[in-house]
Amino acid sequence: MKLSKEDRIRIIERAAKQVGPSVFWSTIIVITSFLPVFLLTGQEGKLFGPLAWTKTFILIVDAIVAITLTPVLISFFLKGKFKEETANPINRALERVYGPLLRWCLNWRKTTIGVNIIALLVAIPMLFSLGTEFMPPLDEGSILFMPVTLPDISNAEAKRILQVQDKIIKSVPEVESVLGKAGRASTATDNSPISMIETIIMLKPQSEWRDGITKQDIIRELDTKLQIPGVVNGWTQPIINRINMLATGIRTDVGVKVYGQNLDSIAAVSEKVRTALRDVPGVNDLYVEPITGGKYLEIDINREALSRYGLTVDDVNMIVESALGGTPIGNTIEGRQRFSINVRLAQEYRNSVERIQRIPIQTASAGTIPLSSVATIGFTDGPPMITSENAQLRGAVLFNVRDRDLGSTVKEAMEKISNEVTGIPNGYYLEWSGQWENQVRATQTLQLIIPLVVVIIFLILYFSFNSLKEAFFSLVTIPFALIGGVFIVYFYGVNLSVAVAVGFIALFGMAIETGMLMVVYLNEAMKELAELKGNSHETITKQDIRDFVFKGAVKRLRPKIMTVSVSLFGLIPVLWATGVGTDVMLPIVLPLIGGVFTSSIHILLVTPVVFEMVKEYELKKHGKLDIYDVKH
Repeated sequence: MKLSKEDRIRIIERAAKQVGPSVFWSTIIVITSFLPVFLLTGQEGKLFGPLAWTKTFILIVDAIVAITLTPVLISFFLKGKFKEETANPINRALERVYGPLLRWCLNWRKTTIGVNIIALLVAIPMLFSLGTEFMPPLDEGSILFMPVTLPDISNAEAKRILQVQDKIIKSVPEVESVLGKAGRASTATDNSPISMIETIIMLKPQSEWRDGITKQDIIRELDTKLQIPGVVNGWTQPIINRINMLATGIRTDVGVKVYGQNLDSIAAVSEKVRTALRDVPGVNDLYVEPITGGKYLEIDINREALSRYGLTVDDVNMIVESALGGTPIGNTIEGRQRFSINVRLAQEYRNSVERIQRIPIQTASAGTIPLSSVATIGFTDGPPMITSENAQLRGAVLFNVRDRDLGSTVKEAMEKISNEVTGIPNGYYLEWSGQWENQVRATQTLQLIIPLVVVIIFLILYFSFNSLKEAFFSLVTIPFALIGGVFIVYFYGVNLSVAVAVGFIALFGMAIETGMLMVVYLNEAMKELAELKGNSHETITKQDIRDFVFKGAVKRLRPKIMTVSVSLFGLIPVLWATGVGTDVMLPIVLPLIGGVFTSSIHILLVTPVVFEMVKEYELKKHGKLDIYDVKH
């Protein structure tokens, strides 16, 4: 069939007017569906914000191009003889498969709807049985080993333990290199005590690992080998550890902060919490942040003895400061750096209480006397480090979660603490922190925003179709899209997280976009029926409705399949992706892949069935069909 230029331009114009508004409104709906992602804060907002903005700008440009540039390009390139859609072998093959399926569904309408409802009812308990976590763990390709020792450990002992641990860690074949430090780094922002050891373990490429071994297996093997008395092991990753410490002050996955007014009481409550958490499945690396047990050298000056020797408190303080702390005598300049020069007694003259007691003091009347003559010297217990937060003293019980999801672990831990930790003094309270704090914040944001977004999308659909029924037809694809998303997430063993929620949010927009196409073409078929036979129950039969519903669904199959296929072709390769970052990409993509399948089945098979039933009801009750012009 060869068309004149005027006919060709007129057809292109009519087609552009038909799909243009739907393209515009579907773009608005997809952008609106991402509103919850824009409103995320904290880590999740920084991670997924660029994704939402990128997709939004792409969709805006896509919509502008689709309704302006695309019709112009079509007018340039669509020339010559035009063939019917049935001339395309792929289209014929699709229609041969889809046509009989749709006929069967139209003949067995109740069965078709019942199967979909059953699938939805099965998906609901599967959804609630999924584990929960804040974010899927990102494999950084390295391990951070953070053991904690006794707070009164000496520098020499900390150095010895560090060397022993590094040697044991390097003996594991998968370890490329290991570097550990004890105490604080050369920065004022690091307040780590000498009892805190940090060891970064770099792993070899996974191709060089032993057969069948995973990163969790390596951690379990290392943890078994590194059981040293007086040392509590902790395993995490370098980047997430720093993020946790900066965001929540907790260096593990989860922490229970204990607030109060007295360090001894805080320590007692913390021990009760630790005892309650000890047997909770999934809790690993459990320990109490030390707030007692520190050792302090106390020099108690005897004022009566001072008066007998004609000395003052300042005289003794100056001797102690010079001998132990050091007296500054000048500065050295090395380039742009300046260093103070201090003088004090050599290490062998101050490395024990007995030697400190023999520090000489010169008097005017009695000659040289030892420090022990005018002071009592000994060690006393005290806090190794005082931590305060919100103007209150704070302790913490810290643990990591492994081999179980974060949500159920923390909920069971909360129940155990509520039942077993009693007798907490007045003014003392517990607060959950770490990744759980982030998860609660993100969940509250999504629970507030997602229902509002669904309402906004429904209003957009209503203004697009000018009909509540047509808006409902498009919106009802959302729960049926959830079916495939839930099924694939469940069978992949992925926990619900912010990443999975972002995947479902993206799925909402895609499902409604495809649903709008079907509703547009079905209404176009009803308009053709009314123009052909008149809009009256006297001229239109149920068979006429079925024939034109079939025509509207089947004869416009290609654009619907193309919409779905483009999405799937772009997403499916992620299932086989490897490397850093795939841990976060997979939970986003899985709901999209599964949801696109089930929403497509619903749109292609169930939507025409429901549409036919509604049109039969309209014809029976009102004597005519409600025809909606969805092209303008």
